[in-house]
Amino acid sequence: MTEDGSSWSPAQIDRDKPNAARVYDYYLGGAHNFAADRAMAEQAIADWPELPAIMRANRGFLRRAVRFMVGCGVRQFLDLGAGLPTAGSVPETAQSVDPSCRVVSVDIDPVAVAHSRAILASNPLVTVLQGDLRDSSAVLDASGLDLSQPVAVLLVAVLHFVGDGDDPAGIVAAYRDGLPSGSMFAITHATADAQPQRAATHRQLYRRTALPMTMRTRAEVTALFAGLELLPPGVVNLTRWQPDSDTDQSVGLAGYAAVGVKR
Repeated sequence: MTEDGSSWSPAQIDRDKPNAARVYDYYLGGAHNFAADRAMAEQAIADWPELPAIMRANRGFLRRAVRFMVGCGVRQFLDLGAGLPTAGSVPETAQSVDPSCRVVSVDIDPVAVAHSRAILASNPLVTVLQGDLRDSSAVLDASGLDLSQPVAVLLVAVLHFVGDGDDPAGIVAAYRDGLPSGSMFAITHATADAQPQRAATHRQLYRRTALPMTMRTRAEVTALFAGLELLPPGVVNLTRWQPDSDTDQSVGLAGYAAVGVKR
C-alpha cells in the first residue's frame, strides 16, 4: 500500500530519485515510498526474488533484539542509520514493551530524516537527528541520552553501507568506548557468503542510490564485535538469532545478525 506522501514527505523531497530507506520500506510492504523506489525494488526482486523475505527477516531480528534488550533492562536506544520508522520500528517495538523507552534515530540521509521527523513528530520520547554515524563523538553529544546509563546501539542493515576505508570495526569500537558497562550492540550485515553472484548484482543496483554496498564475510562481521561479549547464539543467519514463532527460518543466508554487550 502506498500514499501520495502529503502527510510525511516535505515538498522539497525529490520523489523521482530512488532512496534506499524508501526502497526498504517497500520491501516491508510499507506505505512510505514512491514510484521510483518501487521500480528499483521490483528490478532487484526480479534478480533476487527472496529479497522481500530477507528484508522481513532483518526487521524480525530488529524486533526480537529490541525486545531482548528491554528485557535486559535497557531503556535508551540509539538507532544508527535508522532509515524510516516503518512497521516494527525501534520506537514502536521498544515502547510496546515499556512506554518509557527513549529512542534517538540517526541517519545521514536528509531525505530519511525529513520523512522520519514528519512521521514521528507526535512521539515526545523520540528524537530524530541528521548525523554521520562515523562521528561517534558528535552523535553521542547531540543525542541527549544519559551516557551514565546503558544504551542499546542498533546498527541494523547499515554497516554494509560503510566502506572498508572508513573502518567499520573502529566505528563500533568508538561507540563501545563512549558508553558505560551494560550497553548493548545489535548488528545485522549483508553478506555474499552464500550467493556471491546475486550479491554482486544487488551491489551494482545500489550504486544508483547515494549508498553503495560493501558485503562482508562472517569473520569480518564477527570482528565488528571486538571488545564486546557476543551473546548466544553468536553471529548467525538473520533468522537463527533467538527465533520466535513468527520467524520464517526458511529464508536463506543473505545477512548475519548478532548482539553483544559491554561488560
